[in-house]
Amino acid sequence: MLKTLRSVVSLRKFDWNGRRRRLAKCGNIDDVRRLAKRALPGGVFDYFDGAAETEWSLANNTSKFDDVRLEPRVLVDVSNIDTSTTVMGHRMAQPFAFSPTGFTRIATSQGELAVARVAARHGITYTLSTLGTRSIEEVAAVSGGPLWYQLYVWKDRGLSRELVQRAKAAGYQAIMVTVDTAVFGRRERDVRRGFTLPPKIGLETFIDGVRHPRWTLDFLTHEPITFSAVAGRGDVDGSTAITLSDYVNSQFDASLSWRDLDWVRSESGLPIMLKGIQTVADAKQARSEGVEAIALSNHGGRQYDGSPAPIELLPQVMDVVGDGIDVLVDGGVRRGADVVKACALGAKAAMFGRPYLYGLGAAGETGVDWVIDYFNAGVKRTMALVGARTLAELRGRATISSSGSKASARPS
Repeated sequence: MLKTLRSVVSLRKFDWNGRRRRLAKCGNIDDVRRLAKRALPGGVFDYFDGAAETEWSLANNTSKFDDVRLEPRVLVDVSNIDTSTTVMGHRMAQPFAFSPTGFTRIATSQGELAVARVAARHGITYTLSTLGTRSIEEVAAVSGGPLWYQLYVWKDRGLSRELVQRAKAAGYQAIMVTVDTAVFGRRERDVRRGFTLPPKIGLETFIDGVRHPRWTLDFLTHEPITFSAVAGRGDVDGSTAITLSDYVNSQFDASLSWRDLDWVRSESGLPIMLKGIQTVADAKQARSEGVEAIALSNHGGRQYDGSPAPIELLPQVMDVVGDGIDVLVDGGVRRGADVVKACALGAKAAMFGRPYLYGLGAAGETGVDWVIDYFNAGVKRTMALVGARTLAELRGRATISSSGSKASARPS
């Protein structure tokens, strides 16, 4: 009986790190999201998790991946799978990259530095936001991996010039110009909470902080949070509490147009990616303007609530632009299979932001590591299951169901 008992009972070494223990029980990104929701104050979590107005676009971005069907091939030797791709002339070990996210330090004091370190360890491209809370130079110093710089074109062109030149000097490989923020989307979770940058300590914030002592201690014992790319410029660095919508609308240039792209290119001398393309016509225009890459994106549903899901737009865009420009998909990506589906429909790579923010909020660098491992494993497993040894073998082996999925409510 004792022998039988030993054969069925496995006693694992106890892990005293509670965060690692909880991560070990996570099966997918939604599980990590729930950990982040428990670990972060409500206003912080809602800033990362929320979207514009009804949040329909946010849910639709994810649900549309369910309509994509891959064509499995069998009796294919998949003992060696190559997941590499090339974007803007640079080889990427995996067909996914980290999207830019602003104000990342409200998850943890290390913020962008933590994310950049993890991305570099895995060879994943990290994109630093203009609204980053660690500077261009700080991120480059800790990274050692591939970096892109995301640019919001400011009303002050001199400041925009300074940012792209600093990025080039620091070794960033490309400039990603975000083009869907002529004005700021209405993010109603932030409105309800009166969310400001930096966070104001009111009664509700104080109570929330008491309920999340780990986060509160980290927040109070480190330097104040500002937009580090423009630190020291009191009018634009975020050091004065202001709602995010007021801040964006006061600083960003609503007159930005196609003719400004030549200016960005001349100032940086780097390849240009446009992030925020939402129509076939604009994708075609980007190609004619000589842009190296586009990211089909609706800002994670955080701008116009009602825009098409990037994955459903992809086949139409590929029919028009072909291989004349590198196309990426940004929005709704929650597992490795989503990345594979995007590549099968013609994308060079996929991008995501919320998944790594959930990991960061749930468990710091350890959580971001978990997210990358999850995506890496999912990409390889899906490719093996459909009999594709390279991304090239995936091309043309996906269709979009005509049944049409419905955007469901976000998990609570």
